[in-house]
Amino acid sequence: MLYPILTSSRLVSDLSGIWAFKLDNGNGFDEKWYAAPLEDAETMPVPASYNDIKDGIDFRDHYGWVFYQRTIAVPAYIRENQRVVMRCDAVSHHAKIYLNGEMICEHFGGFLPFEVELNGVLKDGDNLLTIAVDNVIDYTTLPVGGKGNMLGGGIGGPVGNQKPQNYPNFDFFNYCGINRPVRIYTTPKTYIADVSLKSDVADPLAAQVDAVVNYCIEAAGPDAAAAEAKVEIFDKTGKKVGEGSGLKGAIELKDITLWQPLKSYLYCVRVTVGEDVYELPYGIRTVKVDGIHFLINGRPFYFKGYGKHEDTFPNGRGMNMAMYVKDMSLMKWQGANSFRCSHYPYSEEMMRLADEEGFVVIDETTAVGVNLDFGGGANFNGQKVHTFDKEHGVKTFEHHKDVIRDLISRDKNYACVVMWNIANEPDSYSEGAYEYFKPLYDLAHELDPENRPCTLTSVQMAGGPDSDKSAILSDVICLNRYYGWYFGGPDLVGPMDVLRKELKEWEKLGKPLVITEYGADTVLGFHDVTPVMYTEEYQVDYYKANNAVLDEFKFVAGEQVWNFADFATSQGMLRVQGNKKGLFSRDRKPKLAAHYFHDRWNSIPDFDYK
Repeated sequence: MLYPILTSSRLVSDLSGIWAFKLDNGNGFDEKWYAAPLEDAETMPVPASYNDIKDGIDFRDHYGWVFYQRTIAVPAYIRENQRVVMRCDAVSHHAKIYLNGEMICEHFGGFLPFEVELNGVLKDGDNLLTIAVDNVIDYTTLPVGGKGNMLGGGIGGPVGNQKPQNYPNFDFFNYCGINRPVRIYTTPKTYIADVSLKSDVADPLAAQVDAVVNYCIEAAGPDAAAAEAKVEIFDKTGKKVGEGSGLKGAIELKDITLWQPLKSYLYCVRVTVGEDVYELPYGIRTVKVDGIHFLINGRPFYFKGYGKHEDTFPNGRGMNMAMYVKDMSLMKWQGANSFRCSHYPYSEEMMRLADEEGFVVIDETTAVGVNLDFGGGANFNGQKVHTFDKEHGVKTFEHHKDVIRDLISRDKNYACVVMWNIANEPDSYSEGAYEYFKPLYDLAHELDPENRPCTLTSVQMAGGPDSDKSAILSDVICLNRYYGWYFGGPDLVGPMDVLRKELKEWEKLGKPLVITEYGADTVLGFHDVTPVMYTEEYQVDYYKANNAVLDEFKFVAGEQVWNFADFATSQGMLRVQGNKKGLFSRDRKPKLAAHYFHDRWNSIPDFDYK
């Protein structure tokens, strides 16, 4: 799916702004709120999560549907001569789109874009646009919600009469609403539906690097079969360096500049099909797993960075461009070169920024919580439920495939994306795990023109390579490990021996390994002469101990701490206004560990560290 841009053949209208808004009281659909202007409506910014915009528990912990509304108008001459499309970049988690009281589109999944054509349903003048949004999570959704008290509540589960609520099987707040932009864009009637690019580089280490850019264009519309197609490639100065014709072909480029980590170089690829013109930035680079090394442009790359969250106040998970740029600045100050899209695809604006800034990205699906061992598994009539139980377990498989398809469709042309993460901390060790995940890995490899490496981030309870199916499925081993915090803390000696022992087992596979989560909750401003848990001093000692072990192993190809910044979670006795494992506070103030990693990462090269 192509990112909406303004070109000589396309218009874009951003519908961001203040919309009318109303929490459903259970009668919204019966009373057809979507068919007339909302009564007693609140104001609500779009894009943004609605939870923290208005004060009170009714907004923060709302369960179920909400209604957004505004009017739109498209001039007749555009409707008659152009294809008119509405695109929603992220509506969490289930959306119903109504225009003038008629439902025109429905979508499941809260972190990837969807579109609907408007030509046949728009009328002259103002049109009433209503977007109904449902935030309910359960065993069919990604991320997964529980049937009983899981990560979000107190000890012992619900007590007394409980109002309906979500039980996230994940450790971040279930921010919902229209989290990313809603746009109307136009194309000619015959248009460019998709572009897929793949580069072949003969020798990325040669003095002069030559490449072949293979392209495949999907055209649609009444004259698509007969339309002439042209592809042109321009360098940063605007000089044309190659061109081709036809919907499929290969363009030879001489003496190119490679896209490098933290040294981005993006060409402009201009595609013309009939009257339609589309342009996309494109970096040329190679990615390969070679034994214990992860190679970018032929050199062993070392991942230095974080898991992150799209999480700011009061936006929630809503798009925040200023904070995107600020985060990139802080990451560069620290000497980081990468991040993981934990635990869902980030906004396309963030991906485009990573491409421009040169950050390496592990791109992740929304499959977090596919593990009913969380919370003890007592989620069905008080009985332990097996994750892949055909009757009572998760029902996410088909939706999981849809998410993989949509993620790769959106992000396949970004140079920053070097690996697909199929799931975060899933049940990758129980009966049925291989049968569940093997087809998903196969699908990702099949759909990606580049056939990038695939992985899953393994939960600590999965054990070692003998039990964890990621050992045979993943091209790169990615482990989330909390030795010295959840496992063994506050002791930082014995747990390191256990970490060392586990790494020796993984080393036997002969694959690169990245620690994709490790960390300790730390409250900004908590200090003590003797480092104790939750102090800034303990967080530094925790990382020093873990990093000393990681540095012993040549096959360890990276360290991504958990987390870049503190973030909001559901309320719980282990969470003090959220998860405090950030190197930075939620408003981006550095803890001592931020300075520790500034010194460490600026002394570690991006390539050839080991």
